[in-house]
Amino acid sequence: MRGIAISPSNQCCSSPLQFQTQDTLPSQPYRAVNLNPLLQFNKKKKQNPSNGRRYPLVSKISINPSNNNNNTQTPIPPLVVFGSANADIYLEINRLPKVGETISANSGQTLAGGKGANQAACGGRLSYPTYFLGQIGDDAHGKLISEALQNGGVCLDYLNTVTEAPTGHAVVMLQPDGQNSIIIVGGANMNCWPHSLPDQDFEVVRNAGIVLLQREIPDSVNIQVAKVRTF
Repeated sequence: MRGIAISPSNQCCSSPLQFQTQDTLPSQPYRAVNLNPLLQFNKKKKQNPSNGRRYPLVSKISINPSNNNNNTQTPIPPLVVFGSANADIYLEINRLPKVGETISANSGQTLAGGKGANQAACGGRLSYPTYFLGQIGDDAHGKLISEALQNGGVCLDYLNTVTEAPTGHAVVMLQPDGQNSIIIVGGANMNCWPHSLPDQDFEVVRNAGIVLLQREIPDSVNIQVAKVRTF
């Protein structure tokens, strides 16, 4: 099935990539992913790692469980998520500060998130061939996101790292009653995009079974991707 889904909301409300991963279908127990940014960085720098998962643009599985040699093969086009990735800085507070006031948070942590990265993580968690295309900065937040996605089984061969902008991030202030207030810094999600996307990105999109967009990157980029799927 081919399709494209675009979230109609322009609100930037990210959720962290608090997920577990598995290398097989649910018959195997989940493996927890450590998202502590102080613990998950590789000592050896590796740009855009994909954990060895460079999926073919069209993969195949057998739909005939019999053991004969005439099994029918059907193509399974991958899921392609083209969009945003954020580092979410979570602060648990009793109340919002007043103007000019400084208050202390009860706790705080930084987690990988962003609507696009979250969508890709879901595909990877289901052991489905999943590509994430987007932009991160060459910084600690970028490493946090790429390693979380890599550990989730997402292919990052087409994730772009830029040096002119920081990784997108958000400050999320959580109150005891469950209400939250969020401040978004677009960073690489909203800046440093080429005027025209490279052909290799278009090729991945053309061969996708489903393409997901979130409106957290420039509309001009979303339009280019949507046109590839339309014409």
